[in-house]
Amino acid sequence: MNYEVLEGAEEFFYEGNHVGVLVIHGFTGSTQSMHYLGERFAEAGFTVFGPRLTGHGTDPEDMERASYEDWMKDVEKGLTKLQETCSDIFVCGLSMGGTLTLYLAENYPEIKGIMPINAAVYMPDMIENYETLSQSETRFVEGIGSDIKQAGIKELAYSKTPVKSMSDILLLSRLVRDNLSKITAPALIFKSTEDHVVPPENSFQIYEAISSVGKEIVELENSYHVATLDADKELIADRSIQFITARI
Repeated sequence: MNYEVLEGAEEFFYEGNHVGVLVIHGFTGSTQSMHYLGERFAEAGFTVFGPRLTGHGTDPEDMERASYEDWMKDVEKGLTKLQETCSDIFVCGLSMGGTLTLYLAENYPEIKGIMPINAAVYMPDMIENYETLSQSETRFVEGIGSDIKQAGIKELAYSKTPVKSMSDILLLSRLVRDNLSKITAPALIFKSTEDHVVPPENSFQIYEAISSVGKEIVELENSYHVATLDADKELIADRSIQFITARI
């Protein structure tokens, strides 16, 4: 069955200069969460691509059929797309998009810098929940979208999460966690001090494990998990643009 892409969840591309920035959305979310950041990067003159991950921005039943290998291929294709016209590539991702950012940095050392935002590498609560749910007939559980501190802002995300997909994000995060030491690219790690989806300690684990010489944690004190839509979105954009500009 073919599912229609929800309005606002489409992939986006901005043609710019020789600097390419791949922006990757999160688990059960959509490109809507990365629009602001993508627009800011484009205004700075960069070429920007925001892919829609397989099974996202359509229907939870569509997501149920996708695998973490699909998501890895999606971002690899995105990297290739930018490399066609850009000589300097940077990658930025939210939540599982941050996990996929780390995956790319582990495998493509030519990447000039990474900006993971509340990236997931170890989620003990989800592991425990999945172990229980996998023994049952449950196909879907309540969604995790819109963990946003600022009032009146809503993330375009699924209202329910496929249990099968929980297994995929856990496999992906474990794979990435086991290879963090391979990362040598400069890293600007954004971390919300309060996050109800991914434990904030994940950002410290990433910082400690990567082999990058240039690495920094930026605390986001006014945002919850979906920081790219929250009160610190301008800070994320400003610091990311500074980070990129200093390396080109």
